[in-house]
Amino acid sequence: MKKSLLLLGFVAALAAQAETIFIEAESFDDWGGWVNDTQFMDQMGSPYLLAHGMGKPVADARTKFVVAGGRYNVWVRTKNWTSFWHPDIGAGTFNLIINGKKLPNLLGCQGKGEWLWVKADDVTLKGGKNTLALHDCDGFDGRVDAIVFTTEVNPFAFLNNPRRPSCVPAIKSLNFPRYDVVVVGGGVAGICAAISSARLGLKTALIHDRPVLGGNNSSEVRVHLGAYANLPPYPRLGDVLAEFSPKSGGNAREASVYEDDLKMKVVKETKGLDLYLNQHVNGVVTNSEGRITAVVAQDTRKGGLQNFEGSWFVDCTGDGRMGREAKSETNEPDAPEKADMITMGASVQWYAGKADGDAAFPVRPWMLKTINEQNCSPHLRGDWWWEAGLGRDQIAEGEYIRDYGLLVAFSNWAFVKNGYSKKAEFADKELKWVAYNAGRRESRRLLGDFILDQNHLRKKDFQLDGTCATTWTIDLHLPKTAEESKFEGEPYQSNSLNEKIWPYPVPYRCLYSRNVPNLFMAGRDISVTHIALGTTRLIRTHGMMGEVVGMAASICKKHGCNPRDVYTTHLDELKELMTKGVGDGKKHPRQDYNVQQSLDPDIRKHHEESVKGRVE
Repeated sequence: MKKSLLLLGFVAALAAQAETIFIEAESFDDWGGWVNDTQFMDQMGSPYLLAHGMGKPVADARTKFVVAGGRYNVWVRTKNWTSFWHPDIGAGTFNLIINGKKLPNLLGCQGKGEWLWVKADDVTLKGGKNTLALHDCDGFDGRVDAIVFTTEVNPFAFLNNPRRPSCVPAIKSLNFPRYDVVVVGGGVAGICAAISSARLGLKTALIHDRPVLGGNNSSEVRVHLGAYANLPPYPRLGDVLAEFSPKSGGNAREASVYEDDLKMKVVKETKGLDLYLNQHVNGVVTNSEGRITAVVAQDTRKGGLQNFEGSWFVDCTGDGRMGREAKSETNEPDAPEKADMITMGASVQWYAGKADGDAAFPVRPWMLKTINEQNCSPHLRGDWWWEAGLGRDQIAEGEYIRDYGLLVAFSNWAFVKNGYSKKAEFADKELKWVAYNAGRRESRRLLGDFILDQNHLRKKDFQLDGTCATTWTIDLHLPKTAEESKFEGEPYQSNSLNEKIWPYPVPYRCLYSRNVPNLFMAGRDISVTHIALGTTRLIRTHGMMGEVVGMAASICKKHGCNPRDVYTTHLDELKELMTKGVGDGKKHPRQDYNVQQSLDPDIRKHHEESVKGRVE
């Protein structure tokens, strides 16, 4: 399935006679039922394998390794993820199995929430090939970053080294071409940006850190598309989006609803577009002028860093500037008096259905005792309002936020199955899916030459460089209060505050950086305030932004200019491209679910006119 990655040889920090073998968990030959979690690499230093069994132990992950033979100390980098809420109890427990023999020490239950090296045991290994397996004990998200076999008795100098990049192995350099455009982030915005760029003749790379495309609209997160596409002033914006958009709507549904295969098909069939999956961009190379000359990506399965060189770059990762602006900065009526770091949260959605077999679900000591008859959610779906981490740092605390989402989902389902007064209604139901990839709404935003704010939206202060129309309400989420939720702990469900707007064309100046000369952005991280993000953060709007950015990049290549110059000198050319569009000219099924009414009473009529002749 995957080639095992083994680091063999002497380690400088160890004694000369010591042998140390370092095995990355994600490099195992066979992951079994474990999954590769790449969300928190920049915080904890690495991808890791996760035993995400929703209460049922997953199949063993297995690999082979070669040693000289002898007595070895075995260390595992892991964490006790539930210890933030239950300091003395751990979920996600597992054992190591070496050469078919299970080591007695139970792992995954040590520590206080930090990633740490735990000694698993001492073992005698035969010279030559040996086998190693990760054996999940409970199905509740045990995690393994790496395993070390060493003859050194106290290898702390090595184990305590920073996890990144000292333990990232080198791989043979690949001869990547130099690209006109490098798009980072394979969500809907990134897909549209890459297709648009390639169709206009630019050699384009699309880099994504997961094995499937779609981001929040993929089967990994399961958020459906929202807001209108194909509206004035440029009704053809949205045509690319229509080629791969799922035909059906709904959050937290079966995986097939999100049509991952269609997204992959359209991208792979686009000429001039090279797709790189499982590559996490975590660095950039710049020149003396501040231009990006390359992005640096780490392979999430094999390790190693690779440079992707290009002339123009597009940030579609969703991560930029953080927090809310002060009212004195933006003069927005609803802005706080003082700036802060509050953001909207991340959703760990889930759904349940009729069980395929045994429908029992365990109650564990680490589950929350504060979920009860009054505040439980006796439903078969946890939708968008299952939202954790509102007010927390969505980057630095990302793993904590996701784990809290898992904790409340499991705790709620355990109560509904075992303690709820109407538990008989759920007797034949089981969890079918719980997201381990959190669906993030907001983190940081980047700054462009124009910052869209609430006043522009309210006053219809339309700009000459308007592009795609944002149509959703100003939709801001706040945590439910203890009175509303009847829950005294950290909130995990949210309310949505909505203000209707007229459709507003997002200014092109929001889609490029004010201080990095060759950087575009599309998606959640564009140049808007926290409040304005409430409307621009919808996925259909992101896709249209991507289409615009691809068009602007083609103008940059034609004239050898920067994104800013498209606004100052070549805006009419961009308008011509937006008027024409870059769709494939074929008919595609309607995808007008999850749209809203707005202050424009004729918005549906405008949409009907825009899509005539395009849809079946």
